[in-house]
Order: sequence, then C-alpha cells, then structure tokens
Amino acid sequence: MTKSITNSAMQQELASAFAFRHACKLFDENKKISADEFNTILEAARLSPSSFGMEPWQLLVVQAPEKRELFREFSWGANGGFHGTQGQLGSASHFVIFLAHTDVTMRHHSDYQQQLMRETKQLPEEVIGFINQAFEKFQLHDFAIEGRRQIIDWSGKQAYIALGNMMTTAALLGIDSCPIEGFEIQKATQVLAEEFGIDTERYVPAVMAAFGYRAAAPHHEKTRRTMEQVVQWF
Repeated sequence: MTKSITNSAMQQELASAFAFRHACKLFDENKKISADEFNTILEAARLSPSSFGMEPWQLLVVQAPEKRELFREFSWGANGGFHGTQGQLGSASHFVIFLAHTDVTMRHHSDYQQQLMRETKQLPEEVIGFINQAFEKFQLHDFAIEGRRQIIDWSGKQAYIALGNMMTTAALLGIDSCPIEGFEIQKATQVLAEEFGIDTERYVPAVMAAFGYRAAAPHHEKTRRTMEQVVQWF
C-alpha cells in the first residue's frame, strides 16, 4: 500500500477529526449519509479487532421510522433532551444497535466459535485446539469470565472497539455521530425479541449509535483533561 499523504498530514487530519467529533444530539433530517460512505463506516466495524478474534457482536441498522419509535419510550439517551419525534432517534440519517453475544455463543468451546474458526478464519485444527485451550484458560482463570452477565459484559467491551472505529471513520468523513447507552436494557431486549425476531438467548443490546449531519454547531467547546493528567510514563 502506498502512502497518498505524509504522516504529518495524517496526524493533522486525525487531530481535526477528533476535534470535530462530538456527541450530536440533533441531526439535520434533510441530510442523509450516502450508501457508499455508510458502507465505509460499517466496514470500519467489520474489520475491527476483538479479543481472540471472536467478533462477539452483531449490528442492526434501524432505518424504518416506525421501528425506531419502538425504542423511544425507554431510550432517554436517544431523545437528545427533546420532546416529540426529535433527538437522535427521529433525526439521525442512520441508527445502529450493537448486539453483544451471550454465554450461548461466547462460552469457551461454543459451536459459534468452532464454526467461526473453521469456516470464516479457516484455521488449521492444531491452531483451533490451541485457541480453545487458551480461551478456556482466559475465561475461567485469567479474567474469571464465567456467568452469562460477565460474558455479555465482555462481548460488549469488544463491541465498543467497533463503535469507536465507526465514530472515528465517520468524523474523518465529516459525518457526525452519537454513542447512546441511555436506554432500559430489559425493555430494549423485549422489543428486539418481539418486533425484530432477535434470539435474545444469543444476543442482547449493548449500545446504540446515531449517525448523520449536525443540525447546528455544538453549544460548548470540547473540554478534556490535559495529557499530563491522563497519561503516566514509567
């Protein structure tokens, strides 16, 4: 792969993208992300890394307004502080729900994992055997990830890697985003089962995200702790 721009220019572009990105609460309903650009954002998620390469997430892109509205009553974080049909649910060009895999698919030696390693990753049997042993040790001993809740939390952590890459990619393309944790997980799970046909024994919602173009400039400047407050060198 050849470099089309210098590292210095890339650093500046990345810094500008992170400065541009903010948690957009209201999008311009008349501006839509092109299919090509949103596919690039989805590719950023698809190609994201995950622990042991297990890819323990699924993405739902919810575009139908009536489907989005099913989440409004219990998704206060997707209403953007607005009433009616505004907020991220009503105004975003694209709305994504990340599903985390449960213990059904992510407990060591699960059928999903064996199929993923054999069919998708096409790993040799000796490598699969090694990964099985290493992943079992990781779950039971190293990180003590044993119960359903713990495995879902671990899967959700992996989904956040994909989410971060999607938001950064969007910012580089001049597209706004907003990560959303403000929802009642039990009610969201019920809606996904009843209205979307999701097998909630295998998948549960971890986080939501809205993408589009801001309706107005941010009301406040970005504030963060200093580098010295965040980073320690040894």
